[in-house]
Amino acid sequence: MNKDLTQGPVMRSMLLFAIPMILGNLLQQCYNVADTLIVGQFLGRNALAAVGSSFSLMTFLTSILLGLCMGSGALFSIRFGRRDEEGLRESIRASFALITAAAILLNILAFACLDFIRVFLQVPDEVWESMREYLSVIFCGIAATFLYNYFASFLRAVGNSVVPLLFLGISAVGNILLDLLFVLGLQRGVAGAAEATVIAQYVSGIGIAVYALARCPELRAIYRGSRIRWSCIREVAGFSVLTCVQQSVMNLGILMVQGLVNSFGPTVMAAFAAAVKIDAFAYMPVQDFGNAFSTFIAQNYGAKQEMRIRTGLKDAVSASMGFCIIVSGLVWIFARPLMALFVEAGETEIIREGVRYLRIEGAFYCGIGCLFLLYGLYRALGKPGMSVVLTVISLGTRVLLAYVLSAVPFFGVCGIWWSVPIGWFLADMTGILYYIARRKKMLSWG
Repeated sequence: MNKDLTQGPVMRSMLLFAIPMILGNLLQQCYNVADTLIVGQFLGRNALAAVGSSFSLMTFLTSILLGLCMGSGALFSIRFGRRDEEGLRESIRASFALITAAAILLNILAFACLDFIRVFLQVPDEVWESMREYLSVIFCGIAATFLYNYFASFLRAVGNSVVPLLFLGISAVGNILLDLLFVLGLQRGVAGAAEATVIAQYVSGIGIAVYALARCPELRAIYRGSRIRWSCIREVAGFSVLTCVQQSVMNLGILMVQGLVNSFGPTVMAAFAAAVKIDAFAYMPVQDFGNAFSTFIAQNYGAKQEMRIRTGLKDAVSASMGFCIIVSGLVWIFARPLMALFVEAGETEIIREGVRYLRIEGAFYCGIGCLFLLYGLYRALGKPGMSVVLTVISLGTRVLLAYVLSAVPFFGVCGIWWSVPIGWFLADMTGILYYIARRKKMLSWG
């Protein structure tokens, strides 16, 4: 089921590869959306605020592992494009050792810093107990997140985006059923929502690991290989660590904004918690298309197919911008009924604030769509440091403006919402100008 993206029609190849990734990540969003929807409708405002704040924190923590896996995946794609089987096996050994160590360290730190989280995120007293209860369980799923993302990154790197989708589908359905059982049936509260998510994560993580090891002989290098060369570790780290930094900086900025949101109280916290889920669903397809585009570019970069890279870039921009324009219109029109899915009809203040958020950010999805393509492009061309620069610009602007504008009475909490699209467009302009100035050098193989 592996797909060679160096052959065949460019747009068709990218879309066929991207669609399973898009569907897979939409299913992955169901983990937190199921928690949020069920908790918001049946456990009340404070529980919704707790789960929503936890989502921002978990996104930051898992982004560290996701970044490491994505960076390794870019290297796998280049090796696959070059038909370098021995180099691919050695990269697998080095990356697995590196990311396993990172996952263990991250899990230890997550539990050790649990009480510090309350201070950092400025969590109100009435929300903290529920949030602590939720996090104490959800942290147990970090290892499952590592397993799924590592093996899914490898499969996607060699052109197989279908199998990760299948495992996520099974897991997402199980998560929703377990949510209903634990929260409504067994009355387990927010802890039950977390337990359902963790069980579902292990289903997908262990399942895809067993499948990949059974079907992909290259992966058996994890436990059958020889000593890892230091030069290989440096190469893997060069791809993985910078991509990890990019993902972490991006989500650290979001986490800092979450702390500012929390300072406005449970109503704004709950509105943000619900609106962020809608936001994530809206632009998740273009984010995954950016990741598929990255794999396409990396394979063709490894195969030295310059014309396919240029054609793929043009086609990807057209497809991404067209999608973003359509989704922006839909989110603007249906903002209120979308919020009503997560919040009881009587919570008019929460719904009103969530609608404001969605109509401000939703109007500018083209900005984030372009940014995801730039991240994927620079990662695939072996320039992950540039992705870090763009992330720092985007998130640095967002955090700075969020704190400055929200302190101005005229803007208030709306200042936080407006800071996001401004950051997107500043980063877009930087990334585009850099590509125009350096494209000949970046597409040179010496």
